[in-house]
Amino acid sequence: MKEYLDAINNFIFNTLNNFLPAIADRGYLLILITAVVATILAGIIIIIIRGITKFLENKILSLHFGKIKSVKLQNLEILSGEQIALVIGKTFNWFRYFCFIIIFYLYINLIFSFFPITRGISAALLTHFIGAVGFVLLAIWNYIPNLLTLIVIFAFGFYLMKLMQRFFKGIEEENISLSGFYPEWASPTNTILRILIFALLIIVAFPYLPGKDSPAFQAVAIFLGVVGSLGSTGAVSNAVAGIVLTYMRAFNIGDRVQIADTMGDIVEKSVFVTRIKTTKNVEITVPNAMVLNNHIINYSTLAETEGLILHSKVTIGYDVPWKLVHDLLIRAANEIEAIEQTPHPFVLQTALDDFYVEYEINAYTKKANKMAVIYNELHRNIQDKFHEAGIEIASPGLMALRDGNKPNIPDEYLPKDYNPPKTLMSFISPSKKSE
Repeated sequence: MKEYLDAINNFIFNTLNNFLPAIADRGYLLILITAVVATILAGIIIIIIRGITKFLENKILSLHFGKIKSVKLQNLEILSGEQIALVIGKTFNWFRYFCFIIIFYLYINLIFSFFPITRGISAALLTHFIGAVGFVLLAIWNYIPNLLTLIVIFAFGFYLMKLMQRFFKGIEEENISLSGFYPEWASPTNTILRILIFALLIIVAFPYLPGKDSPAFQAVAIFLGVVGSLGSTGAVSNAVAGIVLTYMRAFNIGDRVQIADTMGDIVEKSVFVTRIKTTKNVEITVPNAMVLNNHIINYSTLAETEGLILHSKVTIGYDVPWKLVHDLLIRAANEIEAIEQTPHPFVLQTALDDFYVEYEINAYTKKANKMAVIYNELHRNIQDKFHEAGIEIASPGLMALRDGNKPNIPDEYLPKDYNPPKTLMSFISPSKKSE
């Protein structure tokens, strides 16, 4: 390639050296006439180029109404048809100016070559021009093999990632099944592999990039690496935690969970954060690193299959038969629509304290996201059932007979002819007697 450029350069100089003396012998008049003709031709060429580019620019600008479609990203309009037409018009303007500069450069070089006193300047200008053009063309010619290698590398990576995306899409839609590989792992695994493949492509393609050996390129690469390593420590830890949480299968979108002191439904889980919507319609954003470092309680994991056991405790005195308390608690649970009848609710006596018995009602539900509503209905029903049975829900510190005061039960649950007992006898607890 360089040999061809040198040959063209020598041809031009030999032509000028042979042609210009012939003109000089005929005198400066012929030189001036030739210069005027060259000026006129340059002006005509400029006018023609300006006219052609103006015509094309106006033609394109007149087409934007309904013919040049806007560029949109979903509902966001990035470039309207008019803006696209204006960009094309500006491109023609810059092309026109570039042509004017080239013509002016060649015109000045030609005019200088006519006169012996400026012939050296003309030769220098022509040498610089041909040298610059030759350097660019030679650099492009020498870079073509590397460019073809880069095209092959990135084409291979592109089609590999497309094939991989279709494969994991099939797993996500359960058209392809792999033993031990869950469908919810497909999307994050695809993302991780795409990042790794892209990084591998950059490593393989780096030796073929233009300017890879220049100090400026290396300095910028080192600077970006240092900034990235110092500024992304928290982001990297959250990203790693997000990947670990995905493969832990600790929760899915829509699950009712409790993370540390936060309880609510999972509305989003991304690489960096997890978003939880509480029962009060408050959205809490928790960094994945914090999620991973805390215990996670998932109420929805077994709710659909085995049922979630909701439980609540009451303390009743020893004077109330335990069978009656069991029956009232089970009846209170069975009246709730969200409570499963199979398996049946059951009661556990979890403690026998000095002055009362602690009872715990347990009931199955498959609606973990309605825990707060179910607990509310359960507690209301427990109150109603115990009051209807004339039993106080209390944790007595002593056992005593009534001294004339009515019991702590709403009047609507007491008989109409109820009369408080008249006795003043009481049995003080052992701890009171010791005092």
